[in-house]
Amino acid sequence: MARLVGVDLPRHKKILYALPYIYGIGLSLSKKILAATKIDPNKRTDDLSESDINALKEFIERNFRVEGDLRREEGLNIKRLIEINSYRGQRHKKGLPVRGQRTKTNSRTRRGRRPAPMKKKA
Repeated sequence: MARLVGVDLPRHKKILYALPYIYGIGLSLSKKILAATKIDPNKRTDDLSESDINALKEFIERNFRVEGDLRREEGLNIKRLIEINSYRGQRHKKGLPVRGQRTKTNSRTRRGRRPAPMKKKA
């Protein structure tokens, strides 16, 4: 099992689709990483050699902020917005959508409310 930056990658997946299991790496970034390290995207994580794993680990740690560092940075950014009492900070504090979405309908996941039950017609 390949382990990169504290994350166990799934065993039988292609490395192209296994790298996005790391927080902060998506599919497009995964393609760029594999192109830069010259690793075949169709290779399975089981088939990676130690040198491939080390190359991936070094490249990711050198060039990207992932996992704990990225989560910490995002948390600090949100805390800063709340502390300076910006509009976005107020929305974060209230648990409402931050990026201008409508709230009259939709936004149920953010607000945490259930729709009212339908009344039966007599």
